[in-house]
Amino acid sequence: MPGRKTPLVVGEYYHIFNRGNEKRNIFTQPRDYKRLFKTLFYYQFIGPKPSFSRFAKSDLNSFKPDPEKKLVEIICYCLMPNHFHFLVKQLKNNGISVFLSQISNSYTKYFNTKYARVGALFQGVFKSIRIETDEQLVHISRYIHLNPIVAGLTKDLNFYPWSSYHEYISGVGGICSVNQVLDLFPSSKEYQEFVEAQIDYGTTLEILKHRTIDLD
Repeated sequence: MPGRKTPLVVGEYYHIFNRGNEKRNIFTQPRDYKRLFKTLFYYQFIGPKPSFSRFAKSDLNSFKPDPEKKLVEIICYCLMPNHFHFLVKQLKNNGISVFLSQISNSYTKYFNTKYARVGALFQGVFKSIRIETDEQLVHISRYIHLNPIVAGLTKDLNFYPWSSYHEYISGVGGICSVNQVLDLFPSSKEYQEFVEAQIDYGTTLEILKHRTIDLD
């Protein structure tokens, strides 16, 4: 596998994304999304922990890992039928690469077993963009959360279950460190307005996607 041209730095934020090999769907039913969601929480930690097969059958609240063992901090995410977006902060050397490798390997084994297929599920090495300013951080979080609207999967972000948007708006805790973004706004309501003000500009966002973070 080719090496990464730009190293991923501890303490920095990155937009991470990848899609299905040959642009295929990587999620075909709710159970698939739920499986990947659980891997996000589980594999962000290193060190001794229950086997994933045991963890996958339990509630997230039953797993109490050491917060000092985190490889990455998950800021936000969105799972789409044929690709994913994560915004993360690297906490350990090589943390993002280990995190993505474990997620990809675990989910590929699950998917290939379930759907009786073989071979790579994801398209090569994941892509990454370093976040350099607070402004870029909030705009990328908005871009990630708007993906379901832009793709025509929903008309209301509050009803799309496979992203972290509800964690930002509802105030109910989840797997994300939402304060990294929300602390840059007077309130979660103002963040919601910031995101949803761009709903009518999906075409513009699609142009931005192809110019800056195209998955091709």
